[in-house]
Amino acid sequence: MKKFKKSEIVLMVLVVVLIGISEYYYLIQNEPMKAIFIGLWCPTILGFLIIFNIKR
Repeated sequence: MKKFKKSEIVLMVLVVVLIGISEYYYLIQNEPMKAIFIGLWCPTILGFLIIFNIKR
């Protein structure tokens, strides 16, 4: 865990929470379009994290 910055850990937790929220909307609320919209933020956030790490 020492290799990760606090900001990276926070973003990873955010991604996991977003995946959980997306699954909640898909499975419990039966709103697949909202679930897909929320779920697509996860790869976007991870992509920005990768770009920022490459720039460093």
